[in-house]
Order: sequence, then C-alpha cells, then structure tokens
Amino acid sequence: MHASHPAKRPLFSQILSYFWMSFGAFLAAFALEVFFIPNNLIDGGIVGVAMIFGSVLGKGAIPYFLILFNLPFLILAYRSIGKFFVIHMLVANIIFSGSMVFISNFMSLEFHGESLEVVVIGGALLGIGLGLIIREGGCLDGTEILGIIINRRTGFTVGQVVLFFNIFVFGAAGFVFQDWHPPLMSLITYIVVIKIMDSVIVGLDETKSVLIISSKSKAIADAIIHELGLGLTIMYGRGGFSGDEREILYVIAERLQLAELKDLILREDQSAFIAIENLHEVANGNPNKRNKMTRAEHIFSRLFQKQTQTEA
Repeated sequence: MHASHPAKRPLFSQILSYFWMSFGAFLAAFALEVFFIPNNLIDGGIVGVAMIFGSVLGKGAIPYFLILFNLPFLILAYRSIGKFFVIHMLVANIIFSGSMVFISNFMSLEFHGESLEVVVIGGALLGIGLGLIIREGGCLDGTEILGIIINRRTGFTVGQVVLFFNIFVFGAAGFVFQDWHPPLMSLITYIVVIKIMDSVIVGLDETKSVLIISSKSKAIADAIIHELGLGLTIMYGRGGFSGDEREILYVIAERLQLAELKDLILREDQSAFIAIENLHEVANGNPNKRNKMTRAEHIFSRLFQKQTQTEA
C-alpha cells in the first residue's frame, strides 16, 4: 500500500487553517491556565491526566506530560489514520503546550471568581479553542483517536468511549485532590465544553430535516432540485382522517438555506405543511451494525476520513 499525496490546497487556505488551529490551541491553553488550574479544575481525557500529574509534581510539568502521554496515540493515529492527521495533531499539541508555558511564565493571569463564572467562561473558552482545532483537522487529546478506532470496530460511539475514559479521569482526580468538589465541578464544566465545542465545529453549517406535505409536491420537488440544488427523498403516505394518498418530501438543508427553502415551498403552495427539525444524529455503518453519532462526532469522524483518503 503506497501513500499518495492529497490534492494541494491554496497556500492562503493552508495558512488560514493553521492560523485558526493555532488560535484555538492558544485559547484552550489560556482557559486552562487562567480558569481551570487556579480553581483546581481539570479537563477530560489525556489533558486531564496530564493536569492530575501536574497537580502532584508541579503545574509547570503539565505541557510536557501532555506531549508524553499523547505519544502512544500519535503512533496509533499514524498507523490507523494517516501521517497528515498526525502532523496536524502534533502541531496543535506543540502550540498548545508552548502557549501554556508562555501564559504561565509571562502573563501570570489567574481568575478566582464564583464557581458559575469559572464553569461558564472557562468552559466556553476551552470549548471554542478545541472546536477550532478539530474543525481545522487537528486534535489535542488521544482519547478521541481511541474513540474513532473503537467506533470503527464496535458499536460504541466516540462520545461513549470518551465519556467512559473520563469517568476514570474525574474519579482519579477526586482521590488525588482528596476533595470531590473539584471533580464534580470539572464534570459540569466538561458538559459546557462539549456543548460549545459542538457549536463551533458545526458552526453555521447546522443541518435541519424538513418534511413537506403538499398537493403540489411535484412542482415543489422540481423547484427544490433545480433552483436550490438540493437533493430530496419522496415518500408515499396517506392522510389518517381523509384517507387521501399524498407524496411526502423529505429534505436535508443547512440552516442558512431554510429561509429560501420555505419561501420556495410557499410560493408553489401556500397551504403546504412544513415540519422542520434539528438533525441531532446521523446513522453511519453497515445495516447490521448502525453506529449513531452526534453532529460533532460525525464531523470529527469525517475529519479522520479525509486523512484516510490520502492513503491508497
């Protein structure tokens, strides 16, 4: 099996991608140094393990523990995913670790406020930082790599694997700190991080499912396909009260396309029934083993798939 080089991206696009990844790594390091560490909070995954060791041996060792503990996962990613992803992950980890050293030695900022302020502001900053890194094809934590690989081979989702790992991380923190308040607060903060990270990864590309019932389904379907360039599925149903048979249109659209889509539908049929829902899950896998992923996991998995496409 020979590795082939991916299609070259424009230089400006590559620079912009690394810029956002670097900014995300700095923002994540800022959140840990300013909000998490001064308040004895930890992140999940390998970052959390490094922070636990740092609390025992000195917080200055956290960046070095992070790189050390991520090395086995870098090797695993190189063998299972591809070298291009490994490069992105390595760059993100180096910038993140360097930013932690810089902030600790030269900025000396610490935030000591109410628990709610620490959880919301610190969690939001970390979530934005991690989201930017993942969106640009990088990664800070080896547990996501493990989650992707396990997801490919079993029925467990990435989120389930990471959550299982983090239960042990937060539990270990309780024993190390001899205080269960910081781990519980860390768990709450972790939920904030996941929500914000999901929003950053998906961004304005959040998908919606649209169900359309109309007596003019043919005209609406043609307009959606030819004017908006969207695909759709035609299903057949029957009214429960009237017994009339109707064609039901099922469309998946981005959030920014919704206004135009609704205008188009109502232009063709003012009495059309339209039902719009958030698309929270995407089914992936073979018919015998269907793995469900959240929107963030789905995009994160696609980032890995882009890397595997460079291996022939």
